[in-house]
Amino acid sequence: MAIRIKKETALEVSSLTERETFISMLIIGMLFFIFGFVTWVNSILIPYFKIACELSNFQSYLVAFAFYISYFIMSVPSSFLLKTVGFKKGIMLGLWVMAIGAFIFIPAALSRTYGAFLLGLFTIGTGLAVLQSAANPYVTILGSKDKAAKRISIMGICNKAAGILAPLLFASMVLKVTDSDLFKQLPLMDVIHKNAALNELIRRVIVPYAFVGVVLFAFGVFIRYSPLPEIDTESESSALANANSGKTNIFQFPHLILGAFAIFLHVGTQVVAIDTIIGYADSMHIPLMEAKVFPSYTLFATISGYIIGIATIPKYISQVNALRCCTILGIIFTLLIIFAHGQISLLGHVTDISIWFVVLLGLANSMVWAGIWPLALSDLGRFTKLGASIMVMGLCGSAILPLLYGHFADLFNVRKAYWVLFPCYMYLVFYAFYGFKLRNWAIDGSQ
Repeated sequence: MAIRIKKETALEVSSLTERETFISMLIIGMLFFIFGFVTWVNSILIPYFKIACELSNFQSYLVAFAFYISYFIMSVPSSFLLKTVGFKKGIMLGLWVMAIGAFIFIPAALSRTYGAFLLGLFTIGTGLAVLQSAANPYVTILGSKDKAAKRISIMGICNKAAGILAPLLFASMVLKVTDSDLFKQLPLMDVIHKNAALNELIRRVIVPYAFVGVVLFAFGVFIRYSPLPEIDTESESSALANANSGKTNIFQFPHLILGAFAIFLHVGTQVVAIDTIIGYADSMHIPLMEAKVFPSYTLFATISGYIIGIATIPKYISQVNALRCCTILGIIFTLLIIFAHGQISLLGHVTDISIWFVVLLGLANSMVWAGIWPLALSDLGRFTKLGASIMVMGLCGSAILPLLYGHFADLFNVRKAYWVLFPCYMYLVFYAFYGFKLRNWAIDGSQ
C-alpha cells in the first residue's frame, strides 16, 4: 500500500507572529548547532584516522571529501524532497539519514575499515544536504532582507559554538593522556601488537557515535511534532514575477551561479583553515593532545566575527561591505601564513607565528557565508528552493579543497600547501565587489 505524506499548508512570512518567528529561529538554531557538531568533529577525525588507519595526508583528507561530496550529489534531489514533503518532514528525514550514518561507524570501527567510515561520513553528509537545503533559505527569508546577514550570523554562532565543543568532547572521549607515548611506540611495534593497539584505538569511536545516532533520531521525531511552521519560499511580488517571467531555468540567474561558486570556494577555505591546523601544528612538533585545541581557536575567531557582524550590520556597515572586508582579510592572512616567520609564545603554546594567521582565517571567513547567501538568493522568487539547492551543491568545495591541500602538502610541505587559498579569496573579492550585481550574462553589470 502506498504511503501518502500530507504536506502542511505553507504560510507567508509576513503572516507569522513575533512569537512564531522567535520559535522558528530557536528551532533552526538548534539545527545549526547539530550541523556544527557533526561537521567540525572532522578536524579531529582526520588526524585520528590518519594514525589509526595508517594513512597519508591525501588519504586522511578523504574524510572531508566523503563528507562534503554528498552535498554535490544530493542537494538537488533534496530540493525535490522538500517540495514533496515540506520543510518539517524533510528535516526529520534528513536527521534520520544522519543517524544511520552515525550507526555505520559501529561496524566500521569493529573491522577497522576506512572505507566503511567514509560510507558513514557520506551518509551523514547526505542527511545534512537535506537539512542545509531547508534551513538556509528558511533563515534568509524569515525577516527583512537587509538583516539577513545578521540572522545568518546568529545561526553561525550556533554552528561554530558546536564546532568548538565537538573536537574537544570527541578528543576527551577517544584520546588518553598516555596516547602521546603510544603514537611514538607504534612504528617500533611488531605487526601483531601494532594491529591490536590500532584496533583498540579505533574502537573508541563506537560509544560517542552510537550516542550521536540516538540523539539525531530523537531530534528528528521532535522536529516532526514541533511548532516549526511551513513557510512559503516561492511567492513573488508582481514586479518580481514580471522580471522573472522570461526565466525558464535556474542558470539564467548569474548572480546565483556565481554565488554558488563563491560558496564552493568559501567553504573550502573554511574547512582547510580548520581541518588542517592540527596537521600544521604537528609539523611544528606540537603533540596531538596539545594541538587538538587549535581548531577551537579558529572557530572562536569566527564567532568573534559573527558577534561583530551582529553588532554592526546594518547600523554601521552594510552586509555587502562586511563581505568585502572579510574577503580582503582572507588574502592578507593567507600571504602571512606563507611568508611570516618567527617563534612566539601565545596562550601557553610556543609556535611559529604563522599558525596564528591560520587561526585568524576564522575571522576572515566569518561574514562571507552570511554575505553571499542573501545576495545569491535575492530576486529568485519561485526558483528559491532550487536556487538554495544549487547553493548547497557548492558545499562540495569542502570536499575538493582539502584534498588539493593534502596533495600539495605531500608534494611540497604543509606550509606551502596553503597557497591553494590565495586564488579562492581572489575570486571571493570579485564576487563581493562585482559578481553579485549581475542579473544577466551580458558583461554590463546591469541590475
